[in-house]
Amino acid sequence: MQAEIIISGFGGQGVLFAGQLLAYSALDSKKQVTWFPSYGPEMRGGTAHCTVIISEEVIGSPVVRNPKAAIVMNLPSLERYEPLVQPGGVLIINSSLVDRSAKRDDLTVVEVPANDIAEEMGNPRLANLVLVGALLQKLPIFDLDLMSNTLDTHIPDRHKEMIELNKQALRRGYQLAEEEKVLV
Repeated sequence: MQAEIIISGFGGQGVLFAGQLLAYSALDSKKQVTWFPSYGPEMRGGTAHCTVIISEEVIGSPVVRNPKAAIVMNLPSLERYEPLVQPGGVLIINSSLVDRSAKRDDLTVVEVPANDIAEEMGNPRLANLVLVGALLQKLPIFDLDLMSNTLDTHIPDRHKEMIELNKQALRRGYQLAEEEKVLV
């Protein structure tokens, strides 16, 4: 099993944190992992992304041309990464900020209004984890309990007050992806 995941959005949307959380979950489950961030000048509003590879085997390179899955948090990310996802792969779209559907019909596509859900939950910074929850439902690399434990053990002390909300956001995204009619 090897899963390559790209997470992309505007700087400040928690793209890198979402990737780190997946990477720590992989480590906690004794898998091989790479986390390859891009956070140069993008951090101040441009497009930022990271690549996470999770594998049972040694990973030869952190570079991914055709990921198994992508989480896209804005329209520029959808335009950049939709063409690259492997046929049969998973595409999670933040429909709060993306005003079009996927053009491809060979992917499992889930449109999640992540920003709207995060606002409902009282914190706009939760959108990234809503999308990660949806990803885990369609690409079951970990269960939610493992991800919850990862939050407990790897969140920095300065963000400990956000753990329960982060767990709720993961569950909301997972449940929404489970209930939503998937666009295939």
